[in-house]
Amino acid sequence: MSSSLSPETLQQIKRLDLKARMVVRGFLQGLHSSPLQGFSVQFSDHRRYSRGDDPKLIDWLVYAKTDKHYIKRFEAETNLTGYLLMDLSKSMGFRQGDSMTKFEYSTCLAAALTYLMSLQKDPVGLLTFDDKLRAILPARSRRGHLGDVLAALSGMTPEGTTELPKCLVQVAAMLKQHSLVMLFSDLLGDPEETLAALGRLRHGGHDVIVFHVMDDAEVRFPYDGPIEFEDPETGELISVDATGFRAEYLDQVEAFRETYLRGCAALRIDYVPLDTSMPFDRALTEYLQQRQARL
Repeated sequence: MSSSLSPETLQQIKRLDLKARMVVRGFLQGLHSSPLQGFSVQFSDHRRYSRGDDPKLIDWLVYAKTDKHYIKRFEAETNLTGYLLMDLSKSMGFRQGDSMTKFEYSTCLAAALTYLMSLQKDPVGLLTFDDKLRAILPARSRRGHLGDVLAALSGMTPEGTTELPKCLVQVAAMLKQHSLVMLFSDLLGDPEETLAALGRLRHGGHDVIVFHVMDDAEVRFPYDGPIEFEDPETGELISVDATGFRAEYLDQVEAFRETYLRGCAALRIDYVPLDTSMPFDRALTEYLQQRQARL
């Protein structure tokens, strides 16, 4: 993956449209020599394996039935309506040191996905939430809409409290046509309630991607000795011995992510765990690899 697409590098660029274009160009250059067939793909049919084809594309289930080698072919999805669902709660503004905040990271990734979908002429809309739904930008594919979405993303500040399950239920009731819902959140709150609400979206016929964005420090816990933490949404202070607490904390983070991994898999939802140190082209590739594995 290219170091030019690291969060540290992109943080030096102020304009969100330039960040999005850099991420997409780097991502597509990486796809050029890989078996991945594009951002938004679905299984089309089979054809006989020919010398020079990538063995990774062989469908071994078909081989087991026919004793012949066939490879999967993919085609771009058409008329895909996408909605970015952005968490505006104050916890998304957390950062350790000079890194991007979780919200800045999410915004940059969302902008790149919007740019990718605009290249495919797919309409994209924007929904934001904290304790309730806030900004709503309808999905459109007209010329200039990309700029509208990026301008809206650039002007947002995370500052509210979180009511993710309630907002997901509202989104499920609001969206009337089949859509691709791309959720960007740190998922703080009760996983059981959030997964139940995500299930409402799936039962409504929507495709869902959960980008679980955590700060690099939240994942690695690089603290030692006595330290005081403040809940960004409630202001509650908690004092701990970081050295003695590290192992327990890391186990809890792993269990938290595992709960969402299993819960989303049961709902046929793509779950992409990210942290703010991950290069953006890698983040997109992680998503696409999961998606092709499920198709």
